[in-house]
Amino acid sequence: MKIKILEGGNLRENGYIISVKEKGSCYIIDPGYDGSRFIKYIEAQNLNPKGILLTHHHYDHVGAVNKILAHFNIPVMIHELDTFQYKGKVDVVLKDNMKLDLDGESLQVRHTPGHTMGSCVIVSEKSRVVFSGDTIFDTDLGRTDLEDGSPELMVKSCKEVIDDFPNDYTIYPGHEGSATMKQIRKYNLEFLDCIMYK
Repeated sequence: MKIKILEGGNLRENGYIISVKEKGSCYIIDPGYDGSRFIKYIEAQNLNPKGILLTHHHYDHVGAVNKILAHFNIPVMIHELDTFQYKGKVDVVLKDNMKLDLDGESLQVRHTPGHTMGSCVIVSEKSRVVFSGDTIFDTDLGRTDLEDGSPELMVKSCKEVIDDFPNDYTIYPGHEGSATMKQIRKYNLEFLDCIMYK
C-alpha cells in the first residue's frame, strides 16, 4: 500500500491518501486542512478517489472535506454514531466490521468508541496497517474528556479491538508519527493501563 501523509493545522493533524496501484483508486482519510493539497496529489498521481473516510467527526479531521467535494464527486463515509455530531453530508454510514475494497485490497472498519462515540479505525490485513484516527497514538491514547468521549469505552476498545492487532501491524494515527504494535506494547503506557484494567 502506498500511503501519502498530509499533515496540517496547528494541531498537526495527519490526513492520508492511500492507494495500491499506480493510476488506480484511492481513499482519502481524515482530510483536516488544506484540501487543495489532497486534490493536487491525487491529480498528479492520476488516482481515482473512491471516497472520504472519516475516523470521527472532530473539526481537525474533517475541515477540508467540502473543498475536496467541490472538486470530486465522491461519497463521505463516517460511523453511524458520529453522524449526529458531524455537520456535513454523509453518503455512506460505516458500521463495525464493514469491508471496503481498494483495487482488490480489503479494508475493514472497526468501531473503537472512546474518543468519540463513533470513532473507528481502518484496517488492512494485507498491508498490516491501521489508520487509527484519535483512538491510539504511538505513546498515548486519544482524549476521552470531550463531549461524547468515554474512558470506559476507550478501555473496552483497547481490550477488544486494538490489543488483537499483531505486533507487526503499523499504526498510522491522526497526530504524531507511526508506530508498530510491538512498539506500542512497549512504550504506550496509557494503552497498557487499559488492557490491564480489571
